[in-house]
Amino acid sequence: MSAIAGRGSVSVLLPVAALVTGMVSLQYGATVAKSLFPVVGAAGTSALRVGFSALMLIAVWRPWRRSLARREAGWIALYGVTLGLMNLLFYLAIARLPLGPAVAIEFAGPLAIALIASRRITDFLWIGVAVLGLGLLLPVSPTSPLDPLGVALALGAALAWALYILFGQRAGRIDGGQAVSLGMLMAAVVVAPFGFAEAGLDLLAPGILVAGLTVALMSSALPYSLEMFALRRLDRRRFGVLMSLEPAVAACLGFTLLGERLGAIQWLAIGLVIAASAGITATSRRPLPEAAIIEG
Repeated sequence: MSAIAGRGSVSVLLPVAALVTGMVSLQYGATVAKSLFPVVGAAGTSALRVGFSALMLIAVWRPWRRSLARREAGWIALYGVTLGLMNLLFYLAIARLPLGPAVAIEFAGPLAIALIASRRITDFLWIGVAVLGLGLLLPVSPTSPLDPLGVALALGAALAWALYILFGQRAGRIDGGQAVSLGMLMAAVVVAPFGFAEAGLDLLAPGILVAGLTVALMSSALPYSLEMFALRRLDRRRFGVLMSLEPAVAACLGFTLLGERLGAIQWLAIGLVIAASAGITATSRRPLPEAAIIEG
């Protein structure tokens, strides 16, 4: 009996460990990205991440093996545009904000989708908790520690994430690998002009390319692979609850690696957003869609 229980514990702990590792990898990639901002800017770094991610996904999925109907191509194009905007706006936001608050604000996107998808009173209560947390983060006074433009950019990333979820659900019905690889290619097309406008040919310097590849691996390839491994072994609800910890992981890595100190109010706000995200995922009859819990 104990051997069976032990195997059951391992079968849960392994995907949980993979998921936590993926979250740490994603946010570590964001800290590496922030170190590139002084050299090639936020837009340039975003272009490197999305560009290398597109190359890796295309090499893995080889999307040219299946032709697309015009309607399918349209959904993938919309999915890719919102994916590119989500990445670009988030990087522009963390150029002005600490990592933890930026990630917490961005979580407004999937929380909004959860609100639209549900009509139960408990879900509205969780949304109220999230709104309270976000309200504590918003720069409502001149003495607020958060940059107003940075907050606006993070809210823009949240909106892009919400649209990405909606379009991703449509695009994902076509073929998962083909949709994500072509979507990332479209994202690269969207972001590249902003990147070259900000950084120019500096983006092509060998050292910058190596750093950009590192960002893409840590922020996209590795966490996506680990999250997919976990998603296949955990039920969607448990997966979503664990993913709700991401703002805390971001805040801790921002403090440890970047020296980003947060005040008590900001930690409280992040805690409220985490509680709301975990609560609405745990109590919802319909768990969040995969696109909501795997960030592009």
